[in-house]
Amino acid sequence: MTGASVVICAWTEERWDTLVMAARAAAGGTLAPREVIVVCDHAPALEARVRAELPFVVAVANDGRRGLSGARNAGLHASSGEIVAFLDDDAVPAPEWLERLVAAYANPAVVGVGGAAEPVFPGERPVFLAPEFDWVVGCTYRGLPESPSAVRNLIGANMSFRRAALVAAGGFVPGIGRVGTKPVGCEETELCIRLRQRDPSAVLLYDPAVAVRHVVTAERTTLRYYARRCWAEGRSKALVSARVGRQDALASERRHALRTLPRALRATLRRADVAGAARAAAIVTGLAITTAGYLAGLTVTSKEESA
Repeated sequence: MTGASVVICAWTEERWDTLVMAARAAAGGTLAPREVIVVCDHAPALEARVRAELPFVVAVANDGRRGLSGARNAGLHASSGEIVAFLDDDAVPAPEWLERLVAAYANPAVVGVGGAAEPVFPGERPVFLAPEFDWVVGCTYRGLPESPSAVRNLIGANMSFRRAALVAAGGFVPGIGRVGTKPVGCEETELCIRLRQRDPSAVLLYDPAVAVRHVVTAERTTLRYYARRCWAEGRSKALVSARVGRQDALASERRHALRTLPRALRATLRRADVAGAARAAAIVTGLAITTAGYLAGLTVTSKEESA
């Protein structure tokens, strides 16, 4: 094995402190990466600063389509490791993160490995935010496996793939995923589904011990952001459905909505206090907004296909 490349995508100097923490943690863990690549997404000032202040990383510009998918593809193109691991610029890996991640590839059936993204809130957890909805802030949510398990897709803030499989699949699809502060996503979901559609025997392994701490900024702890993110998630899932089919695109979401969320709702209602009522209302509202976003996305997709 020729080692692992770590790719961190960034687009703004406003996250400089967490970017530095992520890069240093990735480079200084119990297993040294082949390289740490910081992709600057149409951000020349940020790229210049990375080159000047982080000499231990490889600074790369995303000269393709703006957005997270394009930035990740630029990092993939620049990488040389047999394994390519992706981190967000606000996700700080544990010291043994890369070592645990690489070890999982001893199984030749494994084409992707990811792990937990534990939220680090600026203060207390928002009262309304149920752990089952921590995906709203890009983190591991209640309902995911609690031990190493095969999953449909990995979490974008903390995932890795065999480079050969990723290249053969064509990388990430532009047009799906976050661009700047626009709270869309699912580019990693579409990719993971596509990888398994190409090779049904391929395993995507989720291991909670392959952990990062994901910094949650204050603006992501508001009800306004919660609603926007739920809506955007629904719209994004509609795009994924159009590309890979509704069955695969919504399999995990159906289980979450039909099994995990009802249990969470019952538990919050049993609390019989203001916090429980707020969380219960947010669960119902979040599911409704996400569903509405999905239906709206289907309408747009259908119009585009018939045009």
